[in-house]
Amino acid sequence: MTTSVPDRPGRRPKAARRAVAASERTRQPTEVRRRLIVEAAVPLIVERGSAAVGVRDVAAAAGVSVGTVTYHFDSVQEVLSEAMVLHIERYYAALSEAADRATSGAEGLRLLIDALFTDDTDRHWRMWFDYWHAGDRDRAFARGQAERYASWHGEIRSLVERGVAEGDFRAVDPADFAVRFAALADGLALQRLRQAPPLTTEAARAHLYRLVEVELEAAATG
Repeated sequence: MTTSVPDRPGRRPKAARRAVAASERTRQPTEVRRRLIVEAAVPLIVERGSAAVGVRDVAAAAGVSVGTVTYHFDSVQEVLSEAMVLHIERYYAALSEAADRATSGAEGLRLLIDALFTDDTDRHWRMWFDYWHAGDRDRAFARGQAERYASWHGEIRSLVERGVAEGDFRAVDPADFAVRFAALADGLALQRLRQAPPLTTEAARAHLYRLVEVELEAAATG
């Protein structure tokens, strides 16, 4: 004969504990639930690429059911889009904060270059190029990327304008320089990820330093 073993005094039965845990999860505000799901999607995209991440993967990583994901998001694409934006916004916010703390425009530009290429930034660049390619398939991605580029170019322009005002840089068109700086950074990042030909973080930085020297600094000291 099988006998049941009662739960220890002071503890709820297992079924009740599971029900309470589920109830506590569902009581979280919608924005909190969405944020947790989006946060869980970020490392999945980094590891696999957005094309290889499905709704079940996101649900498992977030520790929720597939139904919970589909309740809060219209599609897995919406989750992935928000995850990419979350990562990219954090990355560039950190760059902007570092540049804002610089004592000059010239120092701020150097800080940006140093931060763009480190041993840890390959993770960001993989995400950025995945986001870039996703723009070919989804208008929301394309709009988000255009906004990010506009903000990034604005950051570079502001540092150049500051450097000119402080007498460290020669007078140039800051918008034109921002385009060349950002394009070179993207190209170097892609080469670094592909390693064809091999490119170290130090060499990538050196190329950007050279651009600044030739276009901004050399004439200022001549």
